[in-house]
Amino acid sequence: MATTDEGPPSVEHPLLEPNFLERRLYQLQLAGTAANDHTLVCLPTGLGKTTVSLLVTARRLDEVGGKALMLAPTKPLVQQHADFYREALQIPDEEIVVFTGDVSPDDRAATWEQATVVMATPQVIENDLVGSRISLADVTHCTFDECHRATGDYAYNYIAERYHADARDPLVTGMSASPGGDEEAILEVCDNLGIRDVEVMTEEDADVAEFTHDTDVEWERIDLPDEVMEIRDALNEVIRERLEKLKELGVASSTQPDQSQKDLNRMRAELQKLMNNDQSEGYEGMSIHAEVMKLRQAVTLVETQSVEALRRYFERQRNQARSSGASKASQRLVSDPRVREAMRRAEDFDKLHPKYRKTRMLLAETLGLEGGERVIVFTESRDTAEALTDFLSESFEAKRFVGQGDREGSDGMTQTQQQEVLNDFRAGEFEVLVSTSVAEEGLDVPEVDLVLFYEPVPTAIRSIQRKGRTGRQSEGRVVVLMAEDTRDEAYFWISRRREKEMESELRELKGMAETLEDELDDSQQALSDFDGDGDRDYGHDDGAATSESRTDPDAVGEISSRNEGGARQPGLADFAAEAASSADDSGGADSGGGDGPAGDEGDHHEGSETEPATEPPVPHADGETVQIVADQREMDANIARDLSRRDEVEIRLETLSVGDYVLSDRVVVERKSVADFVDSLVGGDRSVFEQVGAMARHYSRPVVIVEGEGLYEQRDIHPNAIRGALSSLAVDFGASVLRTEGEDDTRELLAVVADREQTLSSREVSVHGEKQAKTLGEQQEYVVSSIAEIGPVTARALLEEFGTVEAVMTASEDELQDAEGVGQVTAERIREVTASEYTGPG
Repeated sequence: MATTDEGPPSVEHPLLEPNFLERRLYQLQLAGTAANDHTLVCLPTGLGKTTVSLLVTARRLDEVGGKALMLAPTKPLVQQHADFYREALQIPDEEIVVFTGDVSPDDRAATWEQATVVMATPQVIENDLVGSRISLADVTHCTFDECHRATGDYAYNYIAERYHADARDPLVTGMSASPGGDEEAILEVCDNLGIRDVEVMTEEDADVAEFTHDTDVEWERIDLPDEVMEIRDALNEVIRERLEKLKELGVASSTQPDQSQKDLNRMRAELQKLMNNDQSEGYEGMSIHAEVMKLRQAVTLVETQSVEALRRYFERQRNQARSSGASKASQRLVSDPRVREAMRRAEDFDKLHPKYRKTRMLLAETLGLEGGERVIVFTESRDTAEALTDFLSESFEAKRFVGQGDREGSDGMTQTQQQEVLNDFRAGEFEVLVSTSVAEEGLDVPEVDLVLFYEPVPTAIRSIQRKGRTGRQSEGRVVVLMAEDTRDEAYFWISRRREKEMESELRELKGMAETLEDELDDSQQALSDFDGDGDRDYGHDDGAATSESRTDPDAVGEISSRNEGGARQPGLADFAAEAASSADDSGGADSGGGDGPAGDEGDHHEGSETEPATEPPVPHADGETVQIVADQREMDANIARDLSRRDEVEIRLETLSVGDYVLSDRVVVERKSVADFVDSLVGGDRSVFEQVGAMARHYSRPVVIVEGEGLYEQRDIHPNAIRGALSSLAVDFGASVLRTEGEDDTRELLAVVADREQTLSSREVSVHGEKQAKTLGEQQEYVVSSIAEIGPVTARALLEEFGTVEAVMTASEDELQDAEGVGQVTAERIREVTASEYTGPG
């Protein structure tokens, strides 16, 4: 510990800049625990969760070596962490790198090897792991920021599973101000990330209290004018009518327009069951359900946002209904007379929305009468953020802060623009930041005098995140605008109830450490499946210094301590044996489902160190590694992700010019859901015939997988038209058309085909028609391998034998047979192709 003349005591460590970090006892205690086990760190927003992770990273790099990985959900947050670490750590700036989608995959693979600390968005790391571009073997500390996101199919779950499997000495730190609404949710996050210890600090803790101040929440009730309520009532009338139809189908129990999202999700599940049984009522009901959801969104906008936001939404719906391939739900919506009347009334509304008026008044009080300097206004809607910024700019210096993705009628912000806005806000260049949810999580937005919720937030997590922007250094103010007699009120009370439940849960967690550890130990038993002997120890430092670091703050404060195959044609028995073998290897057809997090039954294959894509796959003792090239855009599905978990499969991610998956030098696969397949027949930029035609020009065995049920019930297209398309693909294009039940079935089919091609037939994976330039040798192999479908292995043997492509082309049959793997039949086919007169495409 060091003390300066100008400030409080600071933390000393060989890897930390001197006098940089203020010594806060609670941070040192949390870091001491987190350095010794996989730990969830719960700390109120603005009190230095990132500093806790930094302390652990410094200790791990100093004592264990390797590299550190820190994951955060947004690009601005990743950049902020990188800037902080470069300031705090005595590590060259070039060794602290940022990985986002803006960095090319090839550059990331090379940079990873040289980096000491990597800051990244989870989707990028997930893609690089699936594509075998990086290895987590040397990562000795992995931080999951805003770890409450580790639910469902979020990328955190896959990365954590791979990290525990692949890293030689893993240590996980999860960080969140609000890890979940109840014990079950918190345990789910811990289970998904492989966490075994939970450390909670609340504002009631003495060590924390001195750094926080009270934040009172006020709510302002807003009366909506009659014109707005009339628009809402007209839309609700249409919703009632649509729900009546769903009630007649037996899936809705009520026609009330304010039904909960849970009830609407239940209806959708019932309709999906009908569709799975090929019942036409399911497809009809699903279309009506989609219209109900669109109408409810319109009601939400007019009730809780503004008429301007509703106008923008209606305009998008009109454009969507006019587009080619528009759904029936969109077309019915804009053609209904009552909806058209609501649109007309929205266009005619020229009064100032009462929420706009109240927002302007509150800002005037804070920035004018009370002498405040900064205000953040949060809103759920990007349309509102843009319109509200324009309105407030008439009276204040205001700027918007929204996400990067472009939406129809709404431009996003680039990462550079986001950074510039935040820097200007910190520097006091403007007074009002109008933000969507992008600023909620963890961003180092400066202390503000007022946080204004334009509408209540219906989840405790997001409400707590937002309130964390005020009250850190002085008393702050939080105001929620709540429109009377609307879903604003319901959301407000839901939010309050959930926050109280979370606060109570965190307090309880502080007093039930032993019980929680027992539960986590039970749920983490499956982690042993990642290690072959089942005895892997996830502790660190062999237990040394554990008790000291947990109990002695001073000790923690100074955290520096220490083959080409045969040609036999397989029979039916061979197919059965292969299928059984594949099922045994993969744990069964259902073992790799994308829904199961680490710790669930099913997909727990022994981990292996993955190497960058430039290295050849490492064969396993029981056979060769099968390689599958997947198109980058297929990451929306779970197929490539699930296959990458298997030791016997190596996935490469590329941007393919044709197809979705390449399984050998001759097999390329286009995967389509039944809906996509039918859509590609009747509209879109590129029909399935164009896609398969391109595949057939580059590969001799194009395959189309049509995934899902109800192929003949899509979009009222006559079944014979679909049968005609299927027959044309097979007869005219020479494509094999295969049907699968879903993603799991498709995944297993791809694995089996790839295994047959590469193991049984000794074929190699070759991406044809690729956009990137090939080396001269690759081009020569490609030219020769295209002759008579001899493949890259034989092409390489011929080039090694004759030296040039020209010599191969002019060699006699007898000379060709001198090359390894070339028999009489192959030699005759080569001579036939190279010596025969051209006969044209017919």
